[in-house]
Amino acid sequence: MLAEEEKFEAYSASICPVCLRRIPMRIYEEDEVIYLEKTCPEHGKFEDVYWGDAELYKWFYRNWNTARYMGRGLENPITSISKGCPFDCGLCPQHKTHTILGIIDVTNRCNMACPICFAYAGAANYVYEPTYEQIVDMIKLLRSNSPWACNALQFSGGEPTLRNDLPDLIREARKAGIDHIEVNTNGLRLAEDVGYFKELYDAGMNTLYLQFDGLREEIYKQLRGRTGLVPIKDKVIENAREIGLRSIVLVVTLAKGVNDGDLGSIIEYAVKNSDVVRCVNIQPISMAGRARKEEMRRLRITIPDAIKLIEEQTDGAVSVKDWRPVNWPTPIARGMEFLKNRMYPEFTMHPMCGASTFIIVDGDGSYKPITRYVDVDKFADILWSIYYLGLKGRRTRAKVEALRFLPMVKSELIRRLIRNIVTKGSLDALSELMYNVVMIGIMHFQDVWNLDLDRVQRCAIHYATPDGRIRSFCTYNSIYRSEVEKQFAIPIKEWMEKTGKRLNEPL
Repeated sequence: MLAEEEKFEAYSASICPVCLRRIPMRIYEEDEVIYLEKTCPEHGKFEDVYWGDAELYKWFYRNWNTARYMGRGLENPITSISKGCPFDCGLCPQHKTHTILGIIDVTNRCNMACPICFAYAGAANYVYEPTYEQIVDMIKLLRSNSPWACNALQFSGGEPTLRNDLPDLIREARKAGIDHIEVNTNGLRLAEDVGYFKELYDAGMNTLYLQFDGLREEIYKQLRGRTGLVPIKDKVIENAREIGLRSIVLVVTLAKGVNDGDLGSIIEYAVKNSDVVRCVNIQPISMAGRARKEEMRRLRITIPDAIKLIEEQTDGAVSVKDWRPVNWPTPIARGMEFLKNRMYPEFTMHPMCGASTFIIVDGDGSYKPITRYVDVDKFADILWSIYYLGLKGRRTRAKVEALRFLPMVKSELIRRLIRNIVTKGSLDALSELMYNVVMIGIMHFQDVWNLDLDRVQRCAIHYATPDGRIRSFCTYNSIYRSEVEKQFAIPIKEWMEKTGKRLNEPL
């Protein structure tokens, strides 16, 4: 047990979950858990679990929440500072991280009606479906960011595959200079219509972001309101092989008491299908409703909770110490900037936004985390050294430093792949590495109860919207979504009369 004076305490800002006004927030340690508390002068005190493990929180905080992991912001913010964060989202001059992944919702229609979803048309009672021209403008908006023009885009929804023009929109993104394009989908249409799936791939889609909550039908009954979905997920995997797609992300909505015991089997499924599965992305479910601290602790699953569950369910094959925060790659971008004399995307997010590790799959189906082959922290230190040598103008010494790390790598395959990344500095070299590993990531998106504005200002996942704004993921979904969509929406009845279609039909 830590002494009282060693317990963690820090301060940030948040919003009242009722009236959304900006209020101070205290982050503190109690009983080996990190909590937050905030008090609205009108609606009283709110408490929540910030991170389920204080020691892991402090490890991340002390090592990856330092000044050198801060972003350099945008050179051309869209909005000015008027009301303060989070009410100037646009992005404003207070935002510290450029867009790593842009998101465009191409519709809020869906061919499912998941009980946990608030974004589909049936729940919102209107249809939000930007025009082709509006989407092209949003793509251009993301590409206009400086100093880094966004080069990774996800088409989302609703269910984006309900748009028949999605292949053409993918081509528009490619034409605008987007290198990496994802489609976020439940997989229903892609399981049934391999021809449409191939159209998306041929148009330039790199990655399928596939809803995948587990391998038991009971999970889908509770989270998605229907069964029969496991064979559909299998069929999407099979169809991906048929068309030649090698990059699927299994997206797990994690809910306590529903599928928190299934993480090990999901990882095994990814390993079994590692010829096409590149990543398991675990997203603890966001909370709704007011709860006392004791109830919130029972309901919340935070990043360290998921990490510990994975350690237990993989029998220690993936341990707590194999994980690093999502901003760990920052020195790679900074070091490569000097080696190749060009800018790279900087993952300068808040370390508490997410965590990840990579597993290397052997021929016999076994796997080990990359940390068993590579001292990843030493690798990061060498890249920081390269960056600082570059700042001093010592480019030749920086290049020599880059090769110092390679003999430390225990795997010949990984050594070769890292050498290619360092020497070539290209997206193809990075892709080659990714095709030989499976990433496991955990992203805990915020809601109005646990919103930390320090995290918001360092967000790297941004929505582009038809009103000409770019907003961080968590503020868009917590504050702005309904407001923005209603500006460009039409009533369901009017949409159905105009199109002659039902909400769940492709158009």
